Amino acid sequence: MKILVLADQKSKYLYDFYEPEKLEDIDLIISCGDLSPTYLSFFVTLCNVPLLYVRGNHDGRYEKTPPEGCICIEDDIYVHNGVRILGLGGSMEYIPGAGNQYSEQKMRRRVRKLKLKLWRKKGFDILVTHAPAYQINDLTDLPHRGFEIFRTLMERYEPKFFFHGHVHANYGRGFKRTDTYKKTTIVNGYEYYIVEYPD
Repeated sequence: MKILVLADQKSKYLYDFYEPEKLEDIDLIISCGDLSPTYLSFFVTLCNVPLLYVRGNHDGRYEKTPPEGCICIEDDIYVHNGVRILGLGGSMEYIPGAGNQYSEQKMRRRVRKLKLKLWRKKGFDILVTHAPAYQINDLTDLPHRGFEIFRTLMERYEPKFFFHGHVHANYGRGFKRTDTYKKTTIVNGYEYYIVEYPD
């Protein structure tokens, strides 16, 4: 199964110079946040495959104008062809009271509320977030610091993949497209990246 992962920045290659054959083998699209609703609706319409998304820290507009035809997986486990996909959007809280921003404690509270779903689904195969995990491809400043609970989720449930965004390729030389933690392959979906999920 081929998964198109999107995050943070529009892709000129896929959007401005769209050609159907570029995405003809894609089976699923996952957005890790901070992309306009019209951008996501464009892909779900032309690719005719499910598009799942979580919200980034700049996605307050989704409340009034959600991406049409797309599926929000915030605080949920969505199953696609037997693959269990857990969604937890937002970033570290750096503006008190701002939407889609969470302290470590608030993010842990969100995960605790998922306890029954995690038990019923017997875990998950892909973790989808906006922010990275703490000290794994995150940055030292508060807005781009990752969450420790994401590391805990990978340690406990050993998902095959962890998709995130939030850390842009133009932020510096420390940008990593892919990495591994324990048994999990981590992908920064900045702009776009295509992942082959094993059958």
